[in-house]
Amino acid sequence: MPPIKSSPVPKEINTAKATSFSQLKTGIDHYENFPVASVLCPPHLRPAIAAIYWFARTADDIADEGDAPPEQRLNDLAAYRADLMASAAGLPTSPQWAAVFERLRPAITQFALPVNLLADLLSAFEQDVVKQRYASQAELLDYCARSANPVGRLLLHLYGVHDDSALQESDCICTALQLINFWQDLSVDIPRGRIYLPADAWGPHGVDEAQLLALDSRRNAINLIAACTRSARATMLKGLPLVRKIPGRGGWELRLVVQGGLRILDKIEALGFNTLQQRPKLGPWDVLVMGWRALWM
Repeated sequence: MPPIKSSPVPKEINTAKATSFSQLKTGIDHYENFPVASVLCPPHLRPAIAAIYWFARTADDIADEGDAPPEQRLNDLAAYRADLMASAAGLPTSPQWAAVFERLRPAITQFALPVNLLADLLSAFEQDVVKQRYASQAELLDYCARSANPVGRLLLHLYGVHDDSALQESDCICTALQLINFWQDLSVDIPRGRIYLPADAWGPHGVDEAQLLALDSRRNAINLIAACTRSARATMLKGLPLVRKIPGRGGWELRLVVQGGLRILDKIEALGFNTLQQRPKLGPWDVLVMGWRALWM
């Protein structure tokens, strides 16, 4: 269940155009680590999954891309939210994002998509505009609950999976993917002013904001990243039972999503957890490793 938030997860293996599990670009120079509406998805679900993706991708771009001031971004996101509610009610939307809602409206109608989950995604993007520090792990997890977890729950809804244990496992996978993205992207996000490493974890490792802003990779910072990375792996592992609950090809899609996240964690560890200086990437060999591991899940 891939989160959409990018840096949700920029960047390497993207199948957002429902083509294949390979490296493609999409939108405004975006990459995704994990497949979105790939050939493994049941064909009848691909249009709805693509519609959800482009809804979230566009909102993320409103929040992050270009040089618009924060006030303008928030105004645009409010207008985008109004279009979502109009679309869900069968009312006309503004022309500004007509292509997005022309795709999304039929999906909402056909599958009775929970509009509150789509709105939760917007609340996370609105938060991105105004919040660049996280005081605690609890704050960060609250963000993940709105930026990532709704995507998994929307996909489970499309697959007709609604039991509480599956929802909780999906949340674990999606939260883990979001956190993995953060720890993968430190060298990208921090120069842009965003520090997702929670401040309540800095002190025990003797790290301060100035050190992080300087991308200073002394041992104390490495230990902080290592602890966060191991926590993300533990969260991912809690969600593993879900891969056996998704029927057919969708279950194999999820296996590859999970293995993509775990492989990035392997890459972070191989770098000595120094993602302040280097961003780990997936390559063709990694895809083969992920596929082999997916067979044995």
